[in-house]
Amino acid sequence: MGSIPDPGELTELTPPSFDEFQRQTSLMTSCTLLWKELSDHFTSLEQNLLKKSEAIKRKIQTLDNETKESLHELEKREVTIEGSVKIALGKVEVSKEAAIMAMERGPGDEDGEVDDGEGLLLRLKCFCLKMDAEGLWRFVTGKKKELDALRAQMPLALAECVDPAKFVLETISEVFPVDKRVDKSDRGNDLGWACVLMLESLIPVVVDPVIGKSRLLVTPSVKTRANKIAETWKASLEERGGIENVKTPDVHTFLQHLVTFGIVKKEDVDLYRKLVVGSAWRKQMPKLAVSLGLSDKMPDMIEELIGKGQQLDAVHFTYEVGLVDKFPPVPLLKAFLKDAKKAAASIMEDPSNTGRAAHQAGRKEQSALRAVIKCIEEYKLESEFPPENLKKRLEQLEKGKPEKRKTVQVPANKRTRANNGGPMPPAKAGRLTNAYVSSFPAAPTFVRSPSHGHYAAPVPPYHSPPTMYGSRSPPTNPYVYSPEAASMAGSYPGAPMTYPAYGGYGNGMAPAYQQAYYR
Repeated sequence: MGSIPDPGELTELTPPSFDEFQRQTSLMTSCTLLWKELSDHFTSLEQNLLKKSEAIKRKIQTLDNETKESLHELEKREVTIEGSVKIALGKVEVSKEAAIMAMERGPGDEDGEVDDGEGLLLRLKCFCLKMDAEGLWRFVTGKKKELDALRAQMPLALAECVDPAKFVLETISEVFPVDKRVDKSDRGNDLGWACVLMLESLIPVVVDPVIGKSRLLVTPSVKTRANKIAETWKASLEERGGIENVKTPDVHTFLQHLVTFGIVKKEDVDLYRKLVVGSAWRKQMPKLAVSLGLSDKMPDMIEELIGKGQQLDAVHFTYEVGLVDKFPPVPLLKAFLKDAKKAAASIMEDPSNTGRAAHQAGRKEQSALRAVIKCIEEYKLESEFPPENLKKRLEQLEKGKPEKRKTVQVPANKRTRANNGGPMPPAKAGRLTNAYVSSFPAAPTFVRSPSHGHYAAPVPPYHSPPTMYGSRSPPTNPYVYSPEAASMAGSYPGAPMTYPAYGGYGNGMAPAYQQAYYR
């Protein structure tokens, strides 16, 4: 039996294996990577905490500043309210005295003619002094053509009222919040423009003379009534067919009503947003959207307008809220023109609208070009989007109008030449076919000449046609017309005849004046 080896000797004689060394190296590498990962993670957490801490500090500072500003504003309102009330009461007393004097004078020339701006202002002041809401409404709705003059003079006239806010509500009550008219055909159905005019003109009248638009001088009773009117309008949306079917003039009046009387509600912001987007093509909508508190929702509204193909409206909204960098206007205008060209092409390709397709397509593209050119000029985008090519294209489309009208008259000439061997066919028959079938026997070939008053050559007078053919028979020549020749001719034209005054043209050539006419 062999001897058992010493354990110490075995340890010294057996070296460590390469696999064990590789395992230990891999373990150390893994630990190093894990340590680095944990270190980076904690560093990132620390940096995020620092950023959030700084953001919270800034928010706290902003809130402190806003609180100070609000407290200062409240203090200012409290201090100035007495002075504002005194000014308002003074105006009321003056208006009251003027109204009493107007009543004592009796009825004036309310139905007279208005010659200039001063006369218009006097008429408006007369209605406002007497608080004659019905008379003012009839007068304003009959002056739509003088809208610019009314917009300039109406605030001055409303300042003469004892209670302007109440007077405006009474004036527009015939059609807002619900149209109460029985017969809507006398002055037209759309009177939203008059309502908006009155509501816009009221704002500078009720603004606080000391602190401005932050406070409106509207009595609590009138403000309560304005709230009820707004709720009535919202309740009538279902009868109007919902938000999607409500008319734009009604939407504009409602939103302007909210802004004028300062009764915007935060819980109705989504309703306001839908109404603004649905009537975004109105020029005043961007400003109304800001006044309604939709500034935070404006980026989403602009994207929605772009998705609907209303890029031009989106440009107006971007400039109103200062989002030009986020939504560059030039690409939007180019996309709008591209969509307009596609729409015009689709109109041309529509088989169900072949008669007026070219006219409608031209009008579509012209309208888009005019709108884009106006937008470029309004926002000074000439350097980024030169309008010269657009103006040239617009001129081309406008010059194409008379050419299209001339081409419509071509079938009449063709119809005359194609039927020179018989009676003139009716217009509808000429559009359907070149042949004309008549129940009367065909007469020999005659060429109907134009009026001879335009030519210097003497022309022998035509004799009256036979009674049996009426007005449909061709004019007779100096020779005697035989009914038997007509019956022998049948449905085929007879041989060319000879005119003594002009010589024969059996070779098929018409006289010179007729050739000039058909050219």
